[in-house]
Amino acid sequence: MRALVMDKASWKRHVMLDKDTGLDPPGIKLRAAQGFDAADFFITGYWIWNKILENLATIGYDPSNAFTAAYDWRMSYMNYEIRDQYFTRLKSHIEVAVRVSNAKVVLLSHSMGSQVLYYFLHWVEAEGHGNGGPGWVEAYVDSWINISGCMLGAVKDLPAVLSGEMKDTAQLNAFAVYGLEKFLSRYERAEIFRAMPGLSSMLPMGGNAVWGDANWAPDDQPGQNISYGNFIRFRDHNSTLTARNLTVEDSLPYLFSNAEPWYKAMVQSSFSHGVAHSIREVEDNQRIPAKWLNPLETRLPLAPSLKIYCFYGVGKDTERAYYYRSDDEPMSGLNVTLDTSFISAADTTEGPVDHGVVMGEGDGTVNLLSSGYMCAKGWKTKRYNPAGVKVTTYEMRHEPDRFNPRGGPNTADHVDILGRSSLNDLILQVAGGRGELIEETIHSRIREYAEKVRIRYDED
Repeated sequence: MRALVMDKASWKRHVMLDKDTGLDPPGIKLRAAQGFDAADFFITGYWIWNKILENLATIGYDPSNAFTAAYDWRMSYMNYEIRDQYFTRLKSHIEVAVRVSNAKVVLLSHSMGSQVLYYFLHWVEAEGHGNGGPGWVEAYVDSWINISGCMLGAVKDLPAVLSGEMKDTAQLNAFAVYGLEKFLSRYERAEIFRAMPGLSSMLPMGGNAVWGDANWAPDDQPGQNISYGNFIRFRDHNSTLTARNLTVEDSLPYLFSNAEPWYKAMVQSSFSHGVAHSIREVEDNQRIPAKWLNPLETRLPLAPSLKIYCFYGVGKDTERAYYYRSDDEPMSGLNVTLDTSFISAADTTEGPVDHGVVMGEGDGTVNLLSSGYMCAKGWKTKRYNPAGVKVTTYEMRHEPDRFNPRGGPNTADHVDILGRSSLNDLILQVAGGRGELIEETIHSRIREYAEKVRIRYDED
């Protein structure tokens, strides 16, 4: 923050990657901090992994038999390996740990880290990449604890790269908005977000089959008169921007048409957002690195003894759709902006709308469909889980302590859940070798929504 305030131009040069290569700009080197000290606290007093690390220490884990694998989240995933040999190092860490302890490892991941780990499970076995062969995961990994994983992306990623905005900026008062715009304009914010292509790994996956169309979405509520499938909404349909609302599937071409060619090329070459509709298509995709991020286009490893635990929060309003309008400032460099004037009370005919942001279900950051669909349905099918890996889902209700700024021991907020008492208990059960005692626990309507998702498995 000090660097940003004191010398914004220099800070931007360092934090933005080269727009052509997606790697370090000439003469600049910025790296992810490593070790427990880099993961426990964000700033003094603001814990991230600290409570989990402290609890693991009580059952014998320390830096000699546990390690962190911090990654540079700015980069596309293949560039992790090209620049930092990230996946090679992770593979070596795991292999050494298994040889030393004579026991398979338990892997923990949170949020975007779950996408990184899913990608690694493909890279490590792929010929010409990790070269571990089809039995590597089975030989080395006992369990994967997937905490608040955005497995199908996060819809809030799109407005960030489209117009440099999100709910947090939309909610600011006029004075704060003025200060923010003077310091980092929306165009600058969008430019920075686009020049960190790793962030675009969280653009929503699955298209209209998962997120809905103009008339339907799997998570629409009874009596709701505007479907969540209307993802980018324009109240003025006479606008030159578009003659209709946009679905998630429409929004990606719209984003690319409003962004620079280098950004479109980087995203399309690094990530894929579709759905594989057959086992054969999934198997073909196992050889295509751009597909490895997307669990709807690839499968879990052929590791029948692997166990996956999906732990995530529910019951907190989460961004689901957006109202947009044409930009009133032609010099901003952007064509559209959030329509922050649009506010409605919570009601079943529209859904809560907060400064142009339509709210749905999730953990405050990741949508329920993203965190829950693969765990509740996708990975229970032969197409995406041919080896029958056991997948256990455990949802946690958001029940915050109103007097605690981090929500207290029963919060299910996307980040603060890492300090939740019951989550720590579950992690200790798995890390202590008793994960089989955890029973599937569902509080939301994710099973109902999953059945409504328009992906058919009949031919499987």
